[in-house]
Amino acid sequence: KEAEERARQRPRVFKEPKKCPPLGLESHKVEPDQLSASSAAQYRYAAQRARLNMQGSDDEDNMRGGAWCANAEDRIHWFEIDARRETEFTGVITQGRDSLNDDFVTSYYLAFSNDSREWSTIHDGYADWLFFGNSDKDTPVMNQLAEPVLARYIRIIPQSWNGSLCMRLEVLGCPVLVQYRQNEVTPVDYLEFKHHSYSEMVSLMKSVNDECPNITHIYSLGRSSKGLDIMAMIISGNPTEHEIGEPEMRFTAGLHGNEATGRELLLLLMQYLCKEYKDRNPRAQRLVEGIRIHLVPSLNPDGHEEAFEVGSELSGWTTGHFTEEGFDIFQNFPDLNNILWEAEDKGMVPKLMPNHHVPIPENLETNNSIAVETRTIISWMKNYPFVLGANFQGGERVVAYPYDSLRFDVTEWGRGYHEEPEEDWRGRGYPRVTADESLFRWLAVSYASTHLTMTHSYHGSCQGDSAGAGHGIVNRAKWKPITGSMNDFSYLHTNCFELSVFLGCDKFPHQSDLSYEWEKNKEAMLTFMEQVHRGIRGVVKDQQGNPIANATISVEGINHDVTTSPTGDYWRLLNPGEYRVTARAEGFSPVTKLCVVGYQSGATACSFNLAKSNWDRIKQVRQHWPETTLHPHFGPTLRY
Repeated sequence: KEAEERARQRPRVFKEPKKCPPLGLESHKVEPDQLSASSAAQYRYAAQRARLNMQGSDDEDNMRGGAWCANAEDRIHWFEIDARRETEFTGVITQGRDSLNDDFVTSYYLAFSNDSREWSTIHDGYADWLFFGNSDKDTPVMNQLAEPVLARYIRIIPQSWNGSLCMRLEVLGCPVLVQYRQNEVTPVDYLEFKHHSYSEMVSLMKSVNDECPNITHIYSLGRSSKGLDIMAMIISGNPTEHEIGEPEMRFTAGLHGNEATGRELLLLLMQYLCKEYKDRNPRAQRLVEGIRIHLVPSLNPDGHEEAFEVGSELSGWTTGHFTEEGFDIFQNFPDLNNILWEAEDKGMVPKLMPNHHVPIPENLETNNSIAVETRTIISWMKNYPFVLGANFQGGERVVAYPYDSLRFDVTEWGRGYHEEPEEDWRGRGYPRVTADESLFRWLAVSYASTHLTMTHSYHGSCQGDSAGAGHGIVNRAKWKPITGSMNDFSYLHTNCFELSVFLGCDKFPHQSDLSYEWEKNKEAMLTFMEQVHRGIRGVVKDQQGNPIANATISVEGINHDVTTSPTGDYWRLLNPGEYRVTARAEGFSPVTKLCVVGYQSGATACSFNLAKSNWDRIKQVRQHWPETTLHPHFGPTLRY
């Protein structure tokens, strides 16, 4: 208490502290063996759990605590970080334990060493300098040093705490000898590596449009609940209109406003495609001229603004995560899964209930639990014939593919589950695989395997669960199931195959890390876009050559159909193989073809010409038959 009173009366130092980036506890650049502590309450609260924004497990049997917690029986407590090189330490950010309890450190000393044996603490000439910590468990609190301290090791020595002694933290410091990371390259000079506010984001999009007006087009999906436009950019050879035979794909980011990496990657991708196309890069030209690419860097601009104002280092796990009205957009879509699954269990699919374009419940317009932003996204999904999509998120390092939802309220394991279910699924639902499971896995692998670090199993997952299991991909329902996801809705209500790319442990990385994030993801983004040409494509017409809209394309053995666009063209993503494909349309006789998908790049052409069905011809003839009446004495009489 004396130290706290002395610290409160200490005169303030009005000097701008040196600005240094985080060492990387949150991003996991700091390895587990660089962290140590005086003790741990138990294994699940070991020193390796002391990373800023680390999330604990809701399952008490799961050994994942939401912080480092010290052994309460010990009298001396400390937490130590080995920077592995001489470092100018400039600050510490602390946070309490992620749990239902209010456990956080309220004050601490800082000590430094070059050999981890002899330590010196920061002092004011009279006594050790006491730093004030947290007043709640969630809000990060930063203490900056007026003068940098040069050392290799830093210790946080807690002095007082609320509840149990538990903490999460990040340390700010500038390494004296900068060592380039493996696979890191010199940043491209024309790319702007910085975090953008909403207005700066819009300005950058307009500057790209001004530089490449022939291949770019900016539009708004609609407005957020606070009235901000949800901005999008199309990049294509003919950006303002859909061209027959050209597939459309989308990258979206910022569903959660504090997941900033995706936003910056899409702004960088806009700049990259514009510049490389102008410089006649063959790959960029193929992408731009062969695909209509939609890029939406901020689906939740209100949350984006909230997180941006707080900044990279003090933006917590949920800062700006939700919309202004409190919705998590990603899991705010109508639940179509259980509508389809119940119909399947009753044998109604596909004769009485379609296996695709599952209708939205009629109460959507009056449903107050659907966010303004979600309605806007649904309308946008319907307006464009998207074939492929990915949404960028954060907090983990993995690609997650649907289904995202579990099947609930069943008495036996349903059809579609291809493994013996684990015992612990009972009572809380079980995962069902999509009809396109193998294709979704391929799409996920195409991104994860070309990402520079996503498949590095020695990194482990960010939160300590089994996400990705070293392969960099995971089925969302088996990992962290949710209901009403954007991915499930996209698959069941539109033609678009969508998955989630979790870009890293730190949702809002320091600006100095953005060039490395770009290098890690650039090839993965380009490769993923190229997957839109995997499978078959074609046009469905009548015998007069008129396109047939909304015709159904069925692939034998895959219980999920797609439909043609208003211009009669379609795309069906498929892995290599031979497929019996059938085109159907109301009033026409179905036609079946054998379509072969090879391993070479480019979709296989598989078009259809449909003839009027016999029943349809009979209907047309009957419409022109003369009217017939029955004469009471002479029989039928024709009237013309």
